[in-house]
Amino acid sequence: MNILKRNNISITGNTESSQTIMFAHGFGCDQNMWRFITPSFEDTHTVITFDYVGFGKSDISAYNFEKYNSLEGYADDILEICQALSLSNITLVCHSVSAMIGTLAAIKKPKLFDSIVMVGPSPRYINTEDYYGGFSEEDIKELLTSLEKNYLGWSSQMAPVIMANSERPELGEELEANFCRTDPKIAEHFAKVTFTSDNRQELAQLKTKALILQCRDDVIAPESVGKYVHEQLANSKFVLLEATGHCPNLSAPEETTKAIKEFINA
Repeated sequence: MNILKRNNISITGNTESSQTIMFAHGFGCDQNMWRFITPSFEDTHTVITFDYVGFGKSDISAYNFEKYNSLEGYADDILEICQALSLSNITLVCHSVSAMIGTLAAIKKPKLFDSIVMVGPSPRYINTEDYYGGFSEEDIKELLTSLEKNYLGWSSQMAPVIMANSERPELGEELEANFCRTDPKIAEHFAKVTFTSDNRQELAQLKTKALILQCRDDVIAPESVGKYVHEQLANSKFVLLEATGHCPNLSAPEETTKAIKEFINA
């Protein structure tokens, strides 16, 4: 199928299981970010990982700037993957911006998804008078300008800040390497879509059971944002991890896996 190639889909685990767990990576990354998490679900679930178009080993020729000018384009891709593979009873595990992409997908096709796990979600990054997203409008303008002018320099500077865990520099180096493998024009476009999006209104439309996993000292999605998401969702659980930074799937995989399993099995 073209979709399998387009999104570099990987199918592992117990393919006879009626339960599916699907992992969606965050900005500038690929499915490899889940490699410490997925093995724990392979006995009980069909495990699906993929790369968003323009990232990892996806078909970069399928990148369409018009289609991906909003998060809806990525949400449609998730639904197309589900349809192509005839998936059901899905637990959708979403990192960072994927949390809102997954939200949009679950709103469109709620019967597909049994639950959604949001790791470091943010429905809006820019502050307003009555909402704290963590960034001023000027902050985001500067971030996007820096990214546009010198993407490699931006990657080198921002990756260790996003990852945190300064005592483990190899984590920041891996995130930087992920960023640097991405086409700068695609990264710039996705960053603009990500950091200027506002999906607060969509949260009230999500009826799927949800778990919000919040890290400490997360510069991308502060604790108050995770709690905001939890408060807006009618059927959600909030867990504050001991993990720090924005990528617990790399920095604290055991804790992250434990929280996901407890949620699924509850």
